[in-house]
Amino acid sequence: MSTARVVSLVPSLTETLLAWGLSPVACTRFCEQEELTHVGGTKDPDVGAIVALAPDLVVMDTEENRLEDHDALRAAGLVVHATSIRSIEDLDAQLPALAELVGATWAPLPPPTPADRAMSAFVPIWKRPWMALGAPTYATSLLGRLGINNVFATHGPYPEVTLEEAAALVPDVVIAPDEPYRFGERHRAELEQVAPVRFVDGADLLWWGARTAAALDRLRAVLDDSDG
Repeated sequence: MSTARVVSLVPSLTETLLAWGLSPVACTRFCEQEELTHVGGTKDPDVGAIVALAPDLVVMDTEENRLEDHDALRAAGLVVHATSIRSIEDLDAQLPALAELVGATWAPLPPPTPADRAMSAFVPIWKRPWMALGAPTYATSLLGRLGINNVFATHGPYPEVTLEEAAALVPDVVIAPDEPYRFGERHRAELEQVAPVRFVDGADLLWWGARTAAALDRLRAVLDDSDG
């Protein structure tokens, strides 16, 4: 087990480090590990508190975190490693380097198999205003691995949309995660104006790293059950 002192500013990386047997000395308040020390959020980390912990390494991601915080941590003399995960393929390309830094091993994902479905989806991620999952994003790439085409994939990563615009693209299904906005049964009637709705675990859809292989299986099972 690694003894490196690591601060994680990315929930996906906190989960992945723990799966590798390394408990971060601190993480963000958005990570699910209440027992760990928290040093602010992904967009507003407490740089002073992080420096005071004297970590061997701070891990960040270019989408989750801000460049100015990265630069401030570097200026304070800390070693910072930043990933840039925008697709499922990025995991096998980038996480081995992080694993090596902390004395762990990244297990490559299983190779893609022919998708057992071909369908299109609208994936809402926020309401007031309505926002959709677009591309390039990890989650859109993940859905692609399952044979699901994101109807807003050509509109940028997280476009602001209307339900009327979503319906006009005639998706086969609405895939509604429970984060970052907590979509649930109370939204079914409204979302079904667009297409039939499937509620999914937002962490399985949006978090990446150690959970990805099992998340693919869980999401596939939800969709297979819905198809039936």
